[in-house]
Amino acid sequence: MLNFKNIALRRGARVLFANSTFTIHKGQKAGFTGANGAGKSSLFALVKKELHLDEGDFSMPPHLEIAHVAQETPAVSSSAINYVIDGDQELRRLQDQLKLAESSDNGLKQAELHAALENIGGYTAQARASRLMNGLGFTADQEHNAVNSFSGGWRMRLNLAQALMCRSDVLLLDEPTNHLDLDAVIWLQDWLCKYPGTLLLISHDRDFLDTITDHIVHIEQNKAEIYTGNYSAFERMRAEKLSQQQSAYQKQQREIAHIQSFVDRFKAQATKARQAQSRIKALERMEVIAMAHVDSPFDFSFAKPGKMPNPLLTLDKADIGYGDTCVIKQASLSISPGDRIGLLGPNGAGKSSLIKVLAGDMLPMSGKRQEAEALKIGYFAQHQLEQLQLDESPLWHLQKLDKQATEKDLRNFLGGFDFQGDKVLEAVKPFSGGEKARLVLALLVYQNPNLLLLDEPTNHLDLEMRHALSVALQDYQGAIVVVSHDRHLLRSVTDQLLLVAGGKAQAFDGDLDDYRIWLTEQKKGDDKSIIDSNDTVSRKDQRKLDADRRKKHKPLFDTLKKAEMAVEKYHNEQRELEHQLTDPAIYEASEKNQLKRILDRKIEVDKALDEAESAWMDAEAAIENAQ
Repeated sequence: MLNFKNIALRRGARVLFANSTFTIHKGQKAGFTGANGAGKSSLFALVKKELHLDEGDFSMPPHLEIAHVAQETPAVSSSAINYVIDGDQELRRLQDQLKLAESSDNGLKQAELHAALENIGGYTAQARASRLMNGLGFTADQEHNAVNSFSGGWRMRLNLAQALMCRSDVLLLDEPTNHLDLDAVIWLQDWLCKYPGTLLLISHDRDFLDTITDHIVHIEQNKAEIYTGNYSAFERMRAEKLSQQQSAYQKQQREIAHIQSFVDRFKAQATKARQAQSRIKALERMEVIAMAHVDSPFDFSFAKPGKMPNPLLTLDKADIGYGDTCVIKQASLSISPGDRIGLLGPNGAGKSSLIKVLAGDMLPMSGKRQEAEALKIGYFAQHQLEQLQLDESPLWHLQKLDKQATEKDLRNFLGGFDFQGDKVLEAVKPFSGGEKARLVLALLVYQNPNLLLLDEPTNHLDLEMRHALSVALQDYQGAIVVVSHDRHLLRSVTDQLLLVAGGKAQAFDGDLDDYRIWLTEQKKGDDKSIIDSNDTVSRKDQRKLDADRRKKHKPLFDTLKKAEMAVEKYHNEQRELEHQLTDPAIYEASEKNQLKRILDRKIEVDKALDEAESAWMDAEAAIENAQ
């Protein structure tokens, strides 16, 4: 149990939060949300005993094993798998003691230590570490590569694997998905759902938070407040609170109108495809989401592109790769105005390479790339953050694009991306990653492209900015091609999915739930048992083969989804009953019968919730066994 009582924490003269009281119980999974700089990471530092409170009390049981992801990776030459195993500190301590016992020929101590190693699963540690690395995208060959041979992003994955290797009581994860692709995000999500300890999670990925967490600690207006339920439940409760604020009404209605017009337009385009149906269901929740973000500091939109030739861009039998290595063969793609394409596929399959070829940053090895004369590309990739002029200001960057615009107009535009007051005149160099990403997006929006190519646009962005971006993209009238590990963004703004895998880029007949099933099948390696790898399969046969594999395990995922819905339903009812019991009026003598009904129902709901959670865990286990 982690107890925070009337806590206050300051950074210099600035108050991060004060008078905040909440408790996180053993085994709970709490998501921490709030604007960048609100104090989420400071709370983590408090739990790690790296910071001390300015006021109040924080307590937790002694001798808890607390795991967190290291921010730096030492450039050591030891193997990656040994580095991951180092995360199990008790294992390493017992192994060191065993070496001493062996060197002193102490047979009794050796027997005692071997029993202790057996008790903690020490002899399966290497297999456990290998599974963690595989889930996070490492190949079997990479397990024995030196740590210092990996790039920065892959070293962060090693740090994450090391934290997961620790048999911890409390696990602290601060933006764990930032360096992961969609496949690794889905694997990590499933792993964390089964994690038996207490989880404290900072994330700006809505779907990730929704699936994993059962409580949300939200920090705003210098106060941390805990909500029961996942992120969607928090949004509903916060929406109810904010909807009472008259000052927010106009912005709320404008945002809902944007969303409704997009839903109407999308329904008119396609009503039968599985992907369309899934997307419409997601969009039906957008009104509630809009209410929960009415006080967002971000407010921007894309202007209608000037010219919209059709097609905007085509690839014809293009081979894509680097040097002599071809990662995608014979790619053919035609992009028209209004197309909204999401790219799926394993890490290294060629998604970013395809985006680069579409952007003209890289030439195809063979084949043709043909662009319309009036094509105007807006390309977002992480390397573009490095191309900002660090000694110049946001205002300077916009003035360079449009020398005729007035300073007032440019300031107003930058204000929509929360660059306010003197911030527009400050040098970019000390900006955070999120602020730099917002500036690059602002420059992209200002140029009014007719084709958007977005490669992981939500990295470094907080939940408010991600929401503002998804709303702006829904209203955008040009074409979009996007790679993202943010499933909410993919569901909200794409209606076609393209699978980049096995050297091909081809239409994916399904939605993101089907893609999860496809990933499960790939990990099982069913391809070898169904068809010999040397056989030639037509595109039509391959699509049928993929569909059959997804259909095979669909009942398992349907059962899981049903169990998740039941858990959410009973969680919500339990929260409502608990809220009713906080009303002093219910304990009046005249309300005796009503109180009894509420208490009886709460007993029923508590039991039903336990059964639903048990069914959910059984469904997870069934899927794991199927893998």
